Amino acid sequence: MCFLRRPGAPASWIWWRMLRQGVRRGLQSFCHRLGLCVSRHPVFFLTVPAVLTITFGLSALNRFQPEGDLERLVAPSHSLAKIERSLASSLFPLDQSKSQLYSDLHTPGRYGRVILLSPTGDNILLQAEGILQTHRAVLEMKDGRNSFIGHQLGGVVEVPNSKDQRVKSARAIQITYYLQTYGSATQDLIGEKWENEFCNLIRKLQEEHQELQLYSLASFSLWRDFHKTSILARSKVLVSLVLILTTATLSSSMKDCLRSKPFLGLLGVLTVCISIITAAGIFFITDGKYNSTLLGIPFFAMGHGTKGVFELLSGWRRTKENLPFKDRIADAYSDVMVTYTMTSSLYFITFGMGASPFTNIEAVKVFCQNMCVSILLNYFYIFSFFGSCLVFAGQLEQNRYHSIFCCKIPSAEYLDRKPVWFQTVMSDGHQQTSHHETNPYQHHFIQHFLREHYNEWITNIYVKPFVVILYLIYASFSFMGCLQISDGANIINLLASDSPSVSYAMVQQKYFSNYSPVIGFYVYEPLEYWNSSVQDDLRRLCSGFTAVSWVEQYYQFLKVSNISANNKSDFISVLQSSFLKKPEFQHFRNDIIFSKAGDESNIIASRLYLVARTSRDKQKEVIEVLEKLRPLSLSKSIRFIVFNPSFVFMDHYSLSVTVPVLIAGFGVLLVLILTFFLVIHPLGNFWLILSVTSIELGVLGLVTLWNVDMDCISILCLIYTLNFAIDHCAPLLFTFVLATEHTRTQCIKSSLQEHGTAILQNVTSFLIGLVPLLFVPSNLTFTLFKCLLLTGGCTLLHCFVILPVFLTFFPPSKKHHKKKKRAKRKEREEIECIEIQENPDHVTTV
Repeated sequence: MCFLRRPGAPASWIWWRMLRQGVRRGLQSFCHRLGLCVSRHPVFFLTVPAVLTITFGLSALNRFQPEGDLERLVAPSHSLAKIERSLASSLFPLDQSKSQLYSDLHTPGRYGRVILLSPTGDNILLQAEGILQTHRAVLEMKDGRNSFIGHQLGGVVEVPNSKDQRVKSARAIQITYYLQTYGSATQDLIGEKWENEFCNLIRKLQEEHQELQLYSLASFSLWRDFHKTSILARSKVLVSLVLILTTATLSSSMKDCLRSKPFLGLLGVLTVCISIITAAGIFFITDGKYNSTLLGIPFFAMGHGTKGVFELLSGWRRTKENLPFKDRIADAYSDVMVTYTMTSSLYFITFGMGASPFTNIEAVKVFCQNMCVSILLNYFYIFSFFGSCLVFAGQLEQNRYHSIFCCKIPSAEYLDRKPVWFQTVMSDGHQQTSHHETNPYQHHFIQHFLREHYNEWITNIYVKPFVVILYLIYASFSFMGCLQISDGANIINLLASDSPSVSYAMVQQKYFSNYSPVIGFYVYEPLEYWNSSVQDDLRRLCSGFTAVSWVEQYYQFLKVSNISANNKSDFISVLQSSFLKKPEFQHFRNDIIFSKAGDESNIIASRLYLVARTSRDKQKEVIEVLEKLRPLSLSKSIRFIVFNPSFVFMDHYSLSVTVPVLIAGFGVLLVLILTFFLVIHPLGNFWLILSVTSIELGVLGLVTLWNVDMDCISILCLIYTLNFAIDHCAPLLFTFVLATEHTRTQCIKSSLQEHGTAILQNVTSFLIGLVPLLFVPSNLTFTLFKCLLLTGGCTLLHCFVILPVFLTFFPPSKKHHKKKKRAKRKEREEIECIEIQENPDHVTTV
């Protein structure tokens, strides 16, 4: 092999080019040997994956176990809210607050909630009899608890010009019933049974009280409705599999009964399926627990696995038909597996980063761990199991057997004596008149369409301006969406859309969004409450909130009773001996922690309750309140923490935004590193990075405009978008960069003709397989459908519209290839002239 130096090219450039070519040829040589190994031992490479699938698949059925802790999955693993909850729980244990209405503030615990909604235009306050009957029925339940909250009115209308804000009417009332479990497993089981009976009771009461609408919620409702998605999606996933199998089979077929490969398309999809089953078995053997977010793994793995299947089929079609089938297998592996190995490595690395300890959301971590195992098995099964199937199909083709019926194809003379239908079924489409064609596989309908129609149309000079305008519109909407990214901390986004939890949340959002949840304000160190400056600091911190505070009540008590308590001893003495003994103030005993040193008592900790006024966007405002109060706990002289159980899920926003961006950034960097030695021209890396970034930002912006929040599902889809874009753009760009045609237009036509069929087959199968998700009544599957639909759509847009146009008038240039070909042609003409001069008699024969 000779390396010629271009005029003006530095020596270092030559050495780098030699190194890149050496590495690339080394990888191609390795893949060639791998293909030879598979073609010589197909039974072994077919049997080993099958045995693995049977072994691990059976174990998956025996060890299946759902995840029971929803907070562990979707709440950040390491968050300040969990530390605050531990501190609040240690200061005010649950078993010391048996009669306090807000005693379960620092833990959700076991509870049952019901919203009673009156008909439109009616007043819920006039439905007292129905409310009391419901309340009595709940309290009469076995193992129930008498403590409840019944002061929450929704849809309130106040009396006009009322100074004391008297209520005129209300549409709804919310009542909460708490159960005491104290962390005991036995009591927790009793509490779970009570919650089931509570939900059944509310459904029964709804039938009896038609004048009221009842909506119930229990602590297990979120978990139940989260896992309900998997139950609802079972049949739809099977329908998706059937659609993908059908699409792959039809797209792999030809009129030519010899070269048509419908069974290979079918077996390719089944290869990916058994690799997913094996990965699931490994997951459950390692004590993994299933959750509904893992529903996306079959679609993610299928999108990557079928790409390798269709690329191998295209690689087989590009091989020379006169070679032995074993050599054709080796050539196909050498042509395809280098790029497929690189993209599989990127899948493994990016999802591996998602499975690292730096990921703070357990659902994302578990998903990424499973995805890494699925990608490894996917790659192994493609080159082994599917490669063996390709060997057997190639052997049948070489021996001229029918691709469907596996019978010998008769001769042309025999076919001429048969009916037309028999000729149509048994004709190989490549009879005597077509034996001189260079590539009979060009009759494949997708390849024929691209070569004869689409390539000429997309590279037409009159089409290019419209493509540029289309891309500007695409970029504008993407940028607009990226500026409107919203937090996905609302757990309702992961539940079945027709579930009781979602109905309850919608009614609560509509009628009870005027106030935030009750926020616990915990002072965790001794404080001089009798000091006027401390009292002023407390008032400033509580300003803007509706406070339920023993401090304010005590100050009011001292003022009304005309008692002076300006020092520590008087303050604590009156508090213990007089204030806390009055019946109306006795419940404040649970909010103060005293310590006694000799005859002197001290207040070492206390708690208050705050409620903020909010608007319809309640969750966002609660997050703002949390972010506003936390810094004050460090800057003020009063050391305190604020907590509500919902804060555990709200410590989410920064993770939702930064994790996909970091994963994408590291992924693009890895693309640059991994492809530097595989591409002859460095601009190939540059174009790949631009294409992937454009697709990633486009999907991010468009899903935001499609009302998709940044939750754990959308994060995972964004990570997948990065890899899916590389999977389809990389082969197209690498072929374009390495092409030696005269012009860029001819190079992009050659690239589309070589890889366009596999890209179109894979993306079409991927998008058709998503359609059944649209009919699963679940917010989780809606998010999955929207994100993956835009992922496939944006990738298809870039591969077939944007890149074919932009590559025709941007670098890399193809002029040096044109000069080389002209020099070779001139040299060949000179050699022919010399031969003619030496043999003048040869001219007549020519």
